[in-house]
Amino acid sequence: MKALFVFSMCLSLTGCAQQQKPESIIKQQNPKTYMMNLSIITNPEVRKAIEALQSGDQNWYQYFTDNPKMTDDGHDVDFKSFFGKALGNEKFLSIDRVEDDGKTLYGNFKAGQWGTFRVFFKFHQNAAGKFERLDIGQAN
Repeated sequence: MKALFVFSMCLSLTGCAQQQKPESIIKQQNPKTYMMNLSIITNPEVRKAIEALQSGDQNWYQYFTDNPKMTDDGHDVDFKSFFGKALGNEKFLSIDRVEDDGKTLYGNFKAGQWGTFRVFFKFHQNAAGKFERLDIGQAN
């Protein structure tokens, strides 16, 4: 009887100690599948671009100018070459903060073989609504 009591106490303490998921993640029917809540991204074009990034959709490129500038941790990189490798393999796991009228995002990012990092994405939008520059990097 004592063993049953100790076992039930351990289970209840384990349940209390579980951490909550960030608000930007919504649990779906399958407990192993999560969908981002992108409604926290207030810029509609950034939201659509991130939706494409999350799903590995080639439409990601349509939100950018023909030859956008890009930096990764402050170093110039070729946008098309970078996302040619990253699209479909890398994505946000959570978006925790949105700033700059919805054009700067902070969150946890799965960077393919490199692991998971806290990152920022800063989109620079031109007057026509296209992104002419994207700065990404590790966030503090």
